Amino acid sequence: MRNYSKVLLVTAAIFGLVGTVIGAHMAGAGSYAFRPIHAHILVSGFLALSVFALFYKVFTPKNQLLSIIHVWTAIIGNVGLVVGMYLHFLLDLPNAATLPVYIGGGVILLVSYAVFLIQTITLDTRK
Repeated sequence: MRNYSKVLLVTAAIFGLVGTVIGAHMAGAGSYAFRPIHAHILVSGFLALSVFALFYKVFTPKNQLLSIIHVWTAIIGNVGLVVGMYLHFLLDLPNAATLPVYIGGGVILLVSYAVFLIQTITLDTRK
């Protein structure tokens, strides 16, 4: 999988569509129960993944293993975070069932951002 940009961009587009559908639902229903999930889907899912896609389109990081780790932790972390938020805040489930998904997704996403920082610091921009 070398087309990191395409994978991230398609995933960002999916997050963007889901986020805007949730926003439209909230507006139509007059309920803002989904507000934190909606915000995380659009900012972390759509916006951040779009920026990551642009990064991989413009630059070629030296460490391909870190690229693979970054791309998949970004996707898995975002999915885990927003699904976990949904389970935790909107379903009447015990914390023991929801928090591992919610916190696990957030931790995986945190790893993604740390790896992205390493990728940007070690980037050779000389042409």
